[in-house]
Formats: sequence, structure tokens, C-alpha cells
Amino acid sequence: MAKNKVIAGDYIGAAVSELLGTVTIGNNVVSKQTVASYEVMTEEHRKSAVSGVVRGLVGKAVLGPVGLLAGLSAKSIGTYTVAVNWKSGRKSLIEIDDKIYKVIMKEMF
Repeated sequence: MAKNKVIAGDYIGAAVSELLGTVTIGNNVVSKQTVASYEVMTEEHRKSAVSGVVRGLVGKAVLGPVGLLAGLSAKSIGTYTVAVNWKSGRKSLIEIDDKIYKVIMKEMF
């Protein structure tokens, strides 16, 4: 489960929250006016895919072909790690859930 907080860099430990379509990190609004750039880190997705394969193999060993399908169809964990470069020159690495991720992507588009 996502922490919804800053895990490294400036504002470390600050909560990442969403209210009425606006994401804030501490007292900072995440928007085109405040963020110079961002990058979605993909390590979490690779781990999730490997985890799904392992669950599938374990499921097959325990429950046969039905277990294999159940394990492989498991959804990703819905956790995203995003590097945020603020226009102020500060940098934050945040861990967020799927809901906040979607709001940020919509805002930054």
C-alpha cells in the first residue's frame, strides 16, 4: 500500500494528499505553475510483474491451472514512485497511490 508521502529529498516525510482534484505536498500545490518536471520511476511496476508471475507459479503448484490463472491475473499493487522537480529548485521523491497518481497526471498533462 502506498505511503502517500515524500520518501526522499526536500519535504521528506510530508504528506501527499488530494482534495477536490488538487494534490498538495505539505503546503505546496502540485501544478504546472509549481512543478518544472516530474518522472515516474518504474521499479515498482517491475517488482509487481515479477510478483504476479511468482504468485501464478505458486497458485499452479497448489491449485493447478486455475491457481495459475488467479495468480497471473492479480492486479498491480497501485503504488507509484514519482520524482518531482519543483520550479523553486527543490526536489522530492514521492510514493503515491493510484488515485493521487491519476490526479497528478491529469494536472500535469
